[in-house]
Amino acid sequence: MPDPTPPGSGRPDPAPPGSGRPDPAPSDSGRPDLAPSGSGPWAGAGGRLIGLGVSRGRAAGPVMRMAAPPTLPPPRPGTDAATGPRTDSGTDPAAEASAVAAALEAVAADLNRRAADASGEAADILEALAMIADDPMLLEDAQERARAGMDAAHALDAAFAQHRDTLAALGGYLAERAADLDDLKHRAVAFALGLPMPGLPSPGHPYVLVAEDLSPADTAGLGPDVLALVTERGGPTSHTAILARGRGLPAVVACKGIMDVPDGTVVGVDGGTGELAVGLTEEEAAEVQEADRAERARLAAGRGPGRTADGHPVKLLLNIGSAEDLRPGAEGVGLFRTEFLFLDRTTAPAYEEQVAASAEVFAQAESVIVRTLDAGTDKPLPFLGLPGEPNPALGVRGLRVDRLLPDVLDTQLDAIAEAARKTGAQAWVMAPMVTTMAEATGFARRARAKGIARVGAMIEVPAAALRAGRLLQAVDFLSIGTNDLAQYTFAADRQHSALADLLDPRQPALLELIAMCAAAGQEAGKPVGVCGEAAGDPLLAPLLVGLGVTSLSMAPVCVPAVREALAGLTLAECRERATAARA
Repeated sequence: MPDPTPPGSGRPDPAPPGSGRPDPAPSDSGRPDLAPSGSGPWAGAGGRLIGLGVSRGRAAGPVMRMAAPPTLPPPRPGTDAATGPRTDSGTDPAAEASAVAAALEAVAADLNRRAADASGEAADILEALAMIADDPMLLEDAQERARAGMDAAHALDAAFAQHRDTLAALGGYLAERAADLDDLKHRAVAFALGLPMPGLPSPGHPYVLVAEDLSPADTAGLGPDVLALVTERGGPTSHTAILARGRGLPAVVACKGIMDVPDGTVVGVDGGTGELAVGLTEEEAAEVQEADRAERARLAAGRGPGRTADGHPVKLLLNIGSAEDLRPGAEGVGLFRTEFLFLDRTTAPAYEEQVAASAEVFAQAESVIVRTLDAGTDKPLPFLGLPGEPNPALGVRGLRVDRLLPDVLDTQLDAIAEAARKTGAQAWVMAPMVTTMAEATGFARRARAKGIARVGAMIEVPAAALRAGRLLQAVDFLSIGTNDLAQYTFAADRQHSALADLLDPRQPALLELIAMCAAAGQEAGKPVGVCGEAAGDPLLAPLLVGLGVTSLSMAPVCVPAVREALAGLTLAECRERATAARA
């Protein structure tokens, strides 16, 4: 097996400007160091902007904006936009109600058509959006307004606005999903007005796509001309971030001022640091692009299992939503997100379908850790029928759904066990949002009764991290979800870009909790991995290994850079960095 350590390497040298290769040492602020400002193509004459880097890589090219949403015309005579129509509005209620239905049908059909051409998470998200556009409650609301005298465009606008306000008031994940309704509204209103649906620019040349925010439909439909994504809003776990990482596109979100950059301005985008260089010359842009291509090729040439420079093994695993997301170069799957099979359903997928989906992954991967359904009021799935809650992030989600709907988990465990039997795979299964010893014990008992050999718990709640040693008496392994663990440790919404400093995985309190879990695993002789976004960051991976983590699970595009980062440091050096970070 090839040695993953670069020839002659010990500690990697600091990166040259524009190389795309980070210096693995964190800065004093706890954020990755930015490229030097006085030299190379990153010196951009027009200045700099800073956002949140959510998908690593560098790119440069001219800015192009998303097409603007349709402008809603003034209400027809006799109609008040705020209070609704009056008896003299002059609209044909039946015709307007039919136009509402036609608009929503067209949007759903367009999204389903895109989903058929997509794959993996992109297809799942598009299908879920099509289901929202096809929601009978939304149709009924808009048609009621049309039958009362509003024209179709205003009826759609008002109905979407009411549904959006309902989601926004719930906060957390649902509040972020409210932005998805804006995109659907713009598409439906455009159809009702006889205008083209808003979408991506097609300039005929490569470009950096810029928008206030990107809908899942737009992100999933990106073509090969898009070099990078930059949005003014958005969070590190938005659909934009997830899909950009899956495609290997550099992406920056929460970048204030980007909408003031004129179309055609050449910018450089660093998806790792979140930095934008504005006003590059064509020569500088070409240098950034060439350096990124060379860096990707160099990293892709790396082979072999994850290990430090002195040979300490660290499994590098993949986060996937289906078999279509599998890629070569990793040592298995550390997070199989089964909820993507459930996204577009008003009823739960049948047992046979769940068996087939799991078996397809088991047959193609060396090892697989399956996460049971991670859903609830913060990640709504229509078939669950769960009531709304004032604070969904602290409500019925993950394993807690089992308190209300135990049949859902039983069917899923049966399907996973059967898929393992059919393929000869050894199924590792873990539950999300485990909080207490009773929950861990109950889940382990049920899973093992189904014939599942290895049972684990996700550590996403501080209470579970504090009792990791006790939990490992009930389960065979732990997997730390750093995104939610940070959210709950610091009482900071993981979607809130203004609180990014609290959600930084280098926060000492979070590292202490990870270290506690790793130490508990070492004492019990059981593996403890990380499957949050921190695992795919080559600046953070050595810290996690230094804390005692045994595996790292990430988006496929992140594996090469993490492999190299670990290969350039000894285990002792990783431990030194972890100790410094905790201090």
